[in-house]
Amino acid sequence: MSKYLLEIGTEELPYKFIPAAQEQLKRSFEKLLQDNQIGYENIETYATPRRLALKISGLPQKQADVEKIIKGPIANIAYDESKKLTPAGIGFAKKNGVDVSKLYVEDNYVFAKIEQKGKLTSDILSENVEAMVLKLQGSHFMRWADLDVKFQRPIRWVVSLLDNEELPVEVAGVKSSRYSRGHRFKSDHVEIKSADEYVSALKENNVYACPKERRDIIVQLAKNAAKSIGADVVLDEALVDEVSNLTEWPVPAICSFDKKYLNIPEKVNVTVMASHQRYFPMYKDGKLINKFITMTNYIGDEFDNIKAGNERVVVARLEDGLFFFEQDTKTPLSDKEEELKGVTFQKGMGTMYDKTVRIEKLSKYIAEELGVESVDILRTAKLCKCDLVTKLVFEFTELQGFIGGDYALISGEKPCVAKGITEHYYPLSTDGELASSIEGQVVGIADKIDTICAVFLDGRKPTGSADPLGVRRAVLGILKTVIANELNIDLSKLIRHSLSLLPKKADDVNALVADIEDFFVQRLTILYTGEYRHDVLEACISGKKVLGNLSDFVKRLKLVSKMVKSDDYGKFHEAANRIIRIIKDNEIGEVKPELFKVDAEKALYNAFLTVNSNDYTVLAKELMSITGQIDKFFADVLVMDKDENVKTNRINLLGQIKQKNELIADFSKIVK
Repeated sequence: MSKYLLEIGTEELPYKFIPAAQEQLKRSFEKLLQDNQIGYENIETYATPRRLALKISGLPQKQADVEKIIKGPIANIAYDESKKLTPAGIGFAKKNGVDVSKLYVEDNYVFAKIEQKGKLTSDILSENVEAMVLKLQGSHFMRWADLDVKFQRPIRWVVSLLDNEELPVEVAGVKSSRYSRGHRFKSDHVEIKSADEYVSALKENNVYACPKERRDIIVQLAKNAAKSIGADVVLDEALVDEVSNLTEWPVPAICSFDKKYLNIPEKVNVTVMASHQRYFPMYKDGKLINKFITMTNYIGDEFDNIKAGNERVVVARLEDGLFFFEQDTKTPLSDKEEELKGVTFQKGMGTMYDKTVRIEKLSKYIAEELGVESVDILRTAKLCKCDLVTKLVFEFTELQGFIGGDYALISGEKPCVAKGITEHYYPLSTDGELASSIEGQVVGIADKIDTICAVFLDGRKPTGSADPLGVRRAVLGILKTVIANELNIDLSKLIRHSLSLLPKKADDVNALVADIEDFFVQRLTILYTGEYRHDVLEACISGKKVLGNLSDFVKRLKLVSKMVKSDDYGKFHEAANRIIRIIKDNEIGEVKPELFKVDAEKALYNAFLTVNSNDYTVLAKELMSITGQIDKFFADVLVMDKDENVKTNRINLLGQIKQKNELIADFSKIVK
């Protein structure tokens, strides 16, 4: 079995492109091998800012030979009366490259047996490598020289080896060889003797080709550097990923800045260091210190110039932060509310001041629905967007919400109001932290529902490629907040109320409400798809206004998921679905015991009378306990009796059982 190595060397790649490119490259070659019936053991990908590579292990020398049986024309068309081939028979043999002596007749048809020799794996790879590389997708691709092809950055070298032999390929006009390039300051001529030696050969030339190894090294180096000065380093996962895709040979350098900058809010310093400069902040005893780690892509021992350069840059940014902070805090946060009138929210949807007024009204509505004190909630709503017009947020947009909370405290607002201002943006990502305060929860829901309704009313519903104002995340944020905190909010009513506050009016408000509700339900389904079966989700949603009570939905979802795993569910499922098929859309009326003719229907009715719990778990047990009586009913009773009154009475009995089942779920949606 063989190993194939491909390396595409480029000018510096954007860090965001690298992980996606690795995955795309792997999938492309997996599909190529599968489509050509070539087995393999494993595909490993490698990447640095200057290269994308993959190694395929366990490749056979060639495709397996294939024997095909091809069906031809009917025998009496392929042969004449004297058993000689007709033009049709000769044409069939010629078309398939088969000697006429190899044709045979079976079931009155002519067949040909064709032996197809497998192609060499090396030929298949060399014919397809360029297409596999140039089909990679990403933003801001570029052309260079006089080539027609596009790629993220110009391709400068290509390595292509099958085991220890070169496998010639050409990508974007660059012919392959066995020579790679090491670190920019080490070597431009690194011989790769075999696919197995790729990683070690690059490491000898100061390049960690394996992204995971490089990432682990960065984490350990940062921790060791912090420990060397008795500090701790907080390693944000996203930042570590970013830095690992910006370096080939990471080496830490500890830098510092003036302690006076620690007087501004910690979030400002951290944002400058981590988000803007990609430095790792350091702490002592849980407090930020005036030192940070920069991960250099450097070979050598002289760090003075590197430190000086990074310190100059960070101080300039911190000086901006300090100046803006001092300017912003000259007046209370509440004084900035009027300035929101000069900031547009959305075209046709008013200013940020108008949005704030709507958030206040929605927050009051939600607080009343929840039965909670609204004074601090309304104060939070009033101030939640004021930081958008501060100089600090204008310069560092990532600080919105966070700096608003700090400014609120400095302005003498209650801590719960300040916390609510910060948290009303939560969650900041799909898996982000949720608001813990009632102020943050209520105002956050109000803010998000206003944005969602405004986008839908404006006809800009999210599509596969567009998501105006992060509507998907906003919907998910509302759902998670309501469910996690068991907030008793009817989201359908909230949607309708939110639409009524917007300056534009819908042509058909009922249709618009239904459209927004459908979008919420879609996101709800996606939220739980990884944890629960799709048919169980559908059963708990079908026929229910789940947005009216999400806590109720979650209870039923957990219960039904347990039910379908139980040993007794099979018989219950059959009985429930048999009732559904019989009842269909019949109206259900009163059951009249005096019309019973058969003991089985009396027994079922008496058993059904015991099914009356308001607790879903108990109700499910009660319903499953009468499965035996339902089976006996169907064995002994003809539902469609000739007597119309008897028939209707039996349908009513089954219908009432169906209605009890539907309190939990629509069991017709579940695949047994």
